[in-house]
Amino acid sequence: MEQDYIKLIFGLKLKQIRTERGLSLFGLSKLSGLSKSYLNEIEKGKKYPKPDKISLLSEHLDIPYDDLVSLKLDKNLAPIGEILQSKLLKEIPLELFGIQENTLIDIISNAPQKVTAFISTIIEIAKNYNFSKESFYLASLRSFQEANHNYFSDLEDSVLAFAKEYQIDLSQRIKTKDLEDILVEEFKYTINNEELETHSELENLRSIYIPKSRTLLITKSIDDAQRAFIYAKELAYNYLKISERLYTFSWIKFDNFDEVLNNFYASYFAGALVIPRLSITEDIKTLFSKKVLNKNDFETLLDRYNASPESIYQRFTNILPKDFKLNNLFFLRFSYEVETKKFHLNKELHLAKHQSPRANESNEHYCQRWISLKVLKAISQSNSEHEFGAQISYYPEDQKSYLVLASATTDPFKTNSFRSISIGIELNTQLERKTNFIKDKSLKPVEVGVTCERCSILNCELRQVEPVIIKTKNKEEKTAQIVAEITEKYSS
Repeated sequence: MEQDYIKLIFGLKLKQIRTERGLSLFGLSKLSGLSKSYLNEIEKGKKYPKPDKISLLSEHLDIPYDDLVSLKLDKNLAPIGEILQSKLLKEIPLELFGIQENTLIDIISNAPQKVTAFISTIIEIAKNYNFSKESFYLASLRSFQEANHNYFSDLEDSVLAFAKEYQIDLSQRIKTKDLEDILVEEFKYTINNEELETHSELENLRSIYIPKSRTLLITKSIDDAQRAFIYAKELAYNYLKISERLYTFSWIKFDNFDEVLNNFYASYFAGALVIPRLSITEDIKTLFSKKVLNKNDFETLLDRYNASPESIYQRFTNILPKDFKLNNLFFLRFSYEVETKKFHLNKELHLAKHQSPRANESNEHYCQRWISLKVLKAISQSNSEHEFGAQISYYPEDQKSYLVLASATTDPFKTNSFRSISIGIELNTQLERKTNFIKDKSLKPVEVGVTCERCSILNCELRQVEPVIIKTKNKEEKTAQIVAEITEKYSS
């Protein structure tokens, strides 16, 4: 067993026994002859006493020596032991949120029954929803992005420094060949475009990096924008001197949180390189100045960059909070399989905590009134390479409205499959001041829900199933109302 674990368990047990005996640290110090500061260090898991000191504590606390040193915990502390032994706290990126592990353990040990019951509940929920370690890491990353409004000035500055050092003109459309030349000449990469084509099992992978030979295997099936993004990510790993990294794109699995975080940093750097801040800010201003928002205007913006629609929408989530002070955003990526006619929400980000459109794990039916799904249906029934849509989505449950922009394209890695990217911006006075087209009468508000099962909109022509969860909730409220009326009747 790790020494840190043994120290923590002993400290927790000592603190529990001391408090059960009604002793303060000062009192135990007087009783045992050990200093208060030394006892405090033991209880915090920083020190482990020598056998003679344990004998003193055993004698004065009236507990057998073997019980004191045993790693077996009673039912109140058992969940803490499980967490420590499973190394869960090592996997949680506590330092990212400014939390020290010992501080958290101290909080837990001060109220073991309540806090451990809460932790056990979280673990149980995670099991029931098949919440994997990867899912936990990604949820932590989203929280980190939200806490920083998804804008990272140090990475933006690194892109500017990189462009200056390698003489890349950020006012011009980035050329994939320029990025490849830097990888090959400066970082000694070998680019292999053939190997992945010989393995049909790897059809979902865009690239594999082999660090020993500095070889980048890259599939031929990607377009120029996707290739530019992969090159830009590889440049980020090298320029930012990131060693703890993933070697496949898309990722297969994460072994630790550092890989998740560094993958995000590299992706952010790549997005900021191919879609420079100054350029995209000016283009958004131009778009917002339009009296009417249409597909051509938005496609003009997309065409300015050697980047996919997803990368540009992601870049919106960096720039709108920073340069337009539009902080309440959400970002969604859906996929749609024509054969199964199923929608899957496989990527999301919420820069405010009250947006309704979130992924769910209960196989419910997403609201068919979302523009995200409308553009997917439209592209699946047309020969278009890109479908664009915009609407004002009003959520009656939250009484909030969002301007939602959405783009749909074919999925380059799945046949008969499409994907949509959307960004929602809360409709408020700030947005009204920034956008001219928000006054366009053709941009009519549409009432939307989250899922059909939870939607209270009556006579919805697109409803997939009955609002069973709403009906259950209403029935429970009616029952509670009648019980309250009966109670009042017989109380007077």
